[in-house]
Amino acid sequence: MTQPFMKPAPKNPVLRTPQLNLPPSARGRVALGLTAAAAEGRFALQVCAECGAVQYPPREACHRCLSPDLPWQPLDGAGELLASTTLAHSNDLYFRERLPWRLGMVRLDAGPSVMVHLHGDAAAQQALPCRVQVQARLDRSGLAVLVACPEKGTPNMADDPLLREMASDPRYRKVLVTDGKSAVGQAVVHALVRAGADLVWVGHAEPWKQLPGPAGSGSAGSGPAGSGLAGLAALPQVSLVPLDVTDERSVSTLAGRIGGKVDIVVNTAELHRGFGIAARRGTDVAKAEMEVNYFGLLRLAQCFGPALKGRAADGATHATAWVNLLSVYALANFPAHGTFSASKAAALSLAQCLRAEMQPAGIRVVNVFPGPIDDEWNQNLPPPKLAPAALASAIVQALRDGVEDIYPGDVAQEWRQRWRHDPKVLERELAAGGL
Repeated sequence: MTQPFMKPAPKNPVLRTPQLNLPPSARGRVALGLTAAAAEGRFALQVCAECGAVQYPPREACHRCLSPDLPWQPLDGAGELLASTTLAHSNDLYFRERLPWRLGMVRLDAGPSVMVHLHGDAAAQQALPCRVQVQARLDRSGLAVLVACPEKGTPNMADDPLLREMASDPRYRKVLVTDGKSAVGQAVVHALVRAGADLVWVGHAEPWKQLPGPAGSGSAGSGPAGSGLAGLAALPQVSLVPLDVTDERSVSTLAGRIGGKVDIVVNTAELHRGFGIAARRGTDVAKAEMEVNYFGLLRLAQCFGPALKGRAADGATHATAWVNLLSVYALANFPAHGTFSASKAAALSLAQCLRAEMQPAGIRVVNVFPGPIDDEWNQNLPPPKLAPAALASAIVQALRDGVEDIYPGDVAQEWRQRWRHDPKVLERELAAGGL
């Protein structure tokens, strides 16, 4: 039975920080379809459009009828564990550090048999064959692997070392939230504290400004009393720090103070203004949006990125993740919020570059694509809108699940489906005034 994960002892500062070894990462282009699904928390396999045969391993032609039409379709992953073994020796450095390692063969209800990593509670007290649930997870190299978990949940199931290695659970970790003045930033801080974060640094620019609302919160009625900066500062796990993402000196100074201690960066800093091109004269607002939404991310990545990469193997609570608050408007421009959409599209492109640079260090970059958030800049949009607390919960869950891309809210989910079906049709719908 999996034991609960306990808070690790403080690191000995005299010991050298170990270097990271990643699992084998060679994959063909076809096999990356499994990774694409796992990046969003889905288990999917190829299913032949001609004869319906489920394919594994991924291939370019159907093993039954040789059809090349093999779209990826989600499956539930239920199956039967037929055999298991424990690996006691490996020449691969990654597995060598983690021996013994359990492997198994599962016959999926969908048809094919697959080789899987075994959760510690899978078949621990049962005779084979037995029922299991197969999940597609991203390993430390950012590629999909299959993990067989118990069919029914067990106590402390998420604390299994195999799953913790593939996730970024904030429990007992130190987190930087870059903007604590907004309703979203405050909700994220509260969610991280509830998730068991050891310490949460909360950035705030222009600390001399007293914002309207209870206890200095981002806006009147944005949350319960005590949810503003003063309420956050009262939490024992929270420490307010000066941080202005538009000021390179501010970012670099903070990175010099805490960069070597941060395990997770959650970039909630954003500037959102309405209107498109013709409704406003000049470029001042668009420049301000780019300064925060794009250049702010760039400054943070340049200052905090190397520190996270250097601590990627630093014990049980190593540096593990970077979260970017983007927008579903980054996928296709929403003309009513045109310049904001453009700044988020630029941030998305930069976040993809950041993910590529963080991948060799095993740092997970999580991009969050919410729909309209229930705040002052979306007050004229009709429901449904995403509550800041719901967005914060989705971010924490994404860290626990080890995924890369999430689309919280009904609007974001629908927008993603329309964009994947035909980006040009979505562009025309938005130009005609749709949402």
